[in-house]
Amino acid sequence: MPEQVRARLLHHLGTARSAVGTAERAGDDTVVTAARARVGAAKRGLGERGTPWWEQDAEARRAR
Repeated sequence: MPEQVRARLLHHLGTARSAVGTAERAGDDTVVTAARARVGAAKRGLGERGTPWWEQDAEARRAR
């Protein structure tokens, strides 16, 4: 994975995790759910969840 892409995904992961904490402290369950979805998307992009990107074919990587 290109370093620039990895850095962007890590940035999104950090901001999403922060949003989860802020929403939990505010008691806003709707925002918590949305922020957790953003965390999950960043982790899938980084290969931390689901099938690792390096094990997917080109079509599956593009879809991701």
